[in-house]
Amino acid sequence: MTISDLQDATGDIAAEQAYVTSLYARLDGLRAVTGERLAEVLRGSGAGGTQQARSERDAAYTVYSDRLAALNAAEQGLCFGRLDLVDGGRRYIGRIGLSADADELDDDAEPPLMDWRAPAARPFYLATAAAPEGVRRRRHIRTADRRVTGLDDEVLDLAAVDPDAHTDLTGEAVLLAALGASRTGRMRDIVTTIQAEQDRVIRSSAAGVLVVQGGPGTGKTAVALHRAAYLLYTHREQLSQRGVLIVGPNTTFLRYVGHVLPSLGETGALLATIGELYPGVPATRAEPAATAGLKGRADMADVVAAAVADRQWVPEEALDVVLATGDELTLDRATCLAIRERARRNPLPHNEVRPIVARLVVDALADQVAERIGADVLSTEEMIGSSAVADILAQLGEDVDPVVDGNLLDEGDREEIRRELRDDPGVREALDRLWPRLTPRRLLSDLYASEERLAAAAPHLSDAERALLHREPDNTWSPADVPLLDEAAELLGEDDRAVRMRLALAEREERERVEFAEGALEVALGSRSIDLEDEEDPEVLMAHDLLDASRLAERHVEGEGLTVAQRAARDRRWAFGHVIVDEAQELSPMAWRLLMRRCPSRSMTLVGDVAQTGALAGSSSWERTLAPFVAARWRLAELTVNYRTPAEVMAVAADVLAALDPPGEPPRSVRDTDGEPWSLRLDAEDLAAAVPGLAARESDAVPDGRVGVLVPAARRAEFGGVDTDLESQVVVLTVEEAKGLEFDSVLVVAPDEIVAESPRGLNDLYVALTRTTRRLGVVHSGELSEPLRRLVPLTSSSHQAPALAGAVAGAGTMAR
Repeated sequence: MTISDLQDATGDIAAEQAYVTSLYARLDGLRAVTGERLAEVLRGSGAGGTQQARSERDAAYTVYSDRLAALNAAEQGLCFGRLDLVDGGRRYIGRIGLSADADELDDDAEPPLMDWRAPAARPFYLATAAAPEGVRRRRHIRTADRRVTGLDDEVLDLAAVDPDAHTDLTGEAVLLAALGASRTGRMRDIVTTIQAEQDRVIRSSAAGVLVVQGGPGTGKTAVALHRAAYLLYTHREQLSQRGVLIVGPNTTFLRYVGHVLPSLGETGALLATIGELYPGVPATRAEPAATAGLKGRADMADVVAAAVADRQWVPEEALDVVLATGDELTLDRATCLAIRERARRNPLPHNEVRPIVARLVVDALADQVAERIGADVLSTEEMIGSSAVADILAQLGEDVDPVVDGNLLDEGDREEIRRELRDDPGVREALDRLWPRLTPRRLLSDLYASEERLAAAAPHLSDAERALLHREPDNTWSPADVPLLDEAAELLGEDDRAVRMRLALAEREERERVEFAEGALEVALGSRSIDLEDEEDPEVLMAHDLLDASRLAERHVEGEGLTVAQRAARDRRWAFGHVIVDEAQELSPMAWRLLMRRCPSRSMTLVGDVAQTGALAGSSSWERTLAPFVAARWRLAELTVNYRTPAEVMAVAADVLAALDPPGEPPRSVRDTDGEPWSLRLDAEDLAAAVPGLAARESDAVPDGRVGVLVPAARRAEFGGVDTDLESQVVVLTVEEAKGLEFDSVLVVAPDEIVAESPRGLNDLYVALTRTTRRLGVVHSGELSEPLRRLVPLTSSSHQAPALAGAVAGAGTMAR
């Protein structure tokens, strides 16, 4: 760079600094205005006590609190781009849009800063020299805090384009700098470096099911999160009410990505795993992969339905009902069958049909009681059976014909019998046997605990398969149980007893608050001075003049102030406006049933790679996965560029991918790395002892980055894996826990064991190899499998042997 170039660059930075400073001044002004309006809402100014006023206050609180959160989130990287247009216009691009007047939250004028999601900002991500879209120059503005630190310009002129450059990448210099930066244990947003193929996915229509297929490093997760931010921006009215659900593969992953949406100014999304989608059930139980795979199979829906039907019991002969009076009634098998058949014709869920069954049972028993105490036919001979009646007839000297009469009980008598039977403990016991009230947890717990119930509900399963499901009840649940619990809840219906109890409690608390308020007003009235009461001016306002007891009670109620995401997390039946699934290939058919119930509109984005499927019940075909729910009504978008994994590492991973059945197409890497992926063979007994030293060596190689040590699940504790704290420089994880994560350096330990223990074998190895952004090492004992032969073996004669010898000191020797 010449002195003249340096002077020009310095001048440009100074000019951009002045503009960025003015933007931050507007940001501060908007914060002040929004903060004051939020404070007014919290003070309850003009809120009133009506339901409408409270709703308006809650709506205003949501608007201003969300806006303030977005303004705060925009502090870092507020402005990151500029477009110079061929018509002489200029647009600045940033995390949020800012209006020209700090006192206006909505301004139709051309904004000094345009939100990256606005249509007019799209050329920042799409424009190329071949298709400039009216852009003459694109400028990337690099900042640290509020200071402009550098500029990168792209002149979209075909004559100036390097024919050897990646012409399909926008902002290549900025992109490669971001990709080469050290990892921090938290995912970064990519709002400054979104590429054209990613932008097309992000801005795709929200209607219908969009499947985003992409190999390792293509930015699937980042695209999914930025799509959520984009949809929340463009469909604000709809999604602010229904919310967005983002489903991830595990809690470690969710912690890794959890701050991305807030950094983009969005808080209207619920992030959860499948195991967290049944409120009130902590699904933390560990279970074998074979058990989880069986529970995820589609036919388990039939098993759950059969388990419900099995509880709708009919006796083999008859059911004796012993009343509280000691009297005994009988429901024969034919009657019970008729009751069950009539109940099953009702489309309502099991628990909601129970009142109908109760009525039919009581009616059948009431008929028996009526027959006993109100004889239908009374003959002369039966009457003569009484000596008193015989004497009367003799005195009359008349012949009396047999008396045929209707039942002596009228409908009022029968209703009294039914009322007494409904309250009888013996009748309730009989009803509980015939049609018990069930919760999903009780249904599954009873099913798992009983070999007989399992055999009745799942006759198509083998003895070995039913043995995988069998367990004693302990009130713990696995993530694979959650879709089954949800399925059971759909079939059983909601048990509204708890709801009724909460409503009754709320009514009682409301009465107590009103009584307290009435007392407070009486005290306030009684405390007025005598002099004040004697004043001629009656317009002096007191507490009792402004408030009645009910309104004062409302002032003492703490509003929950829950966000849409928080309300959705509490409600199993919540219908989301849009659902995004990351690592979607891992979901079982039963998990898909659950998610489809959460999104009746079928507005979904499914992000994944079938070549990386690790779960036994996971997907190997999007067509087969989606056919039961949307048939062929879905569309596919593919991400083909690998931004994360260096070409040298991807070459090794591609050999593993080629060994898969069916093989996939590896994504194209856009960058290289300095070091070759290596392998180190150690004696089996030295493997675990050597790993800490090797991890420390990798830490030294990436001093500002993160090292991921990926180990077999069965030996996780042995290799030092006790938690998943991604803030640590070195973290030990299983491959399942590492899905969706990335590290500067990755050590894959005992790859043969990883393959052997995984239901999907090579799929998990493929995932493990592609978690790195810079360095890869494989530590093993025994011979490497054929797909890993491309790795450079390190031996005692290697140029790296001295460093390795120090790393494995005390752990034995390298295998020859």
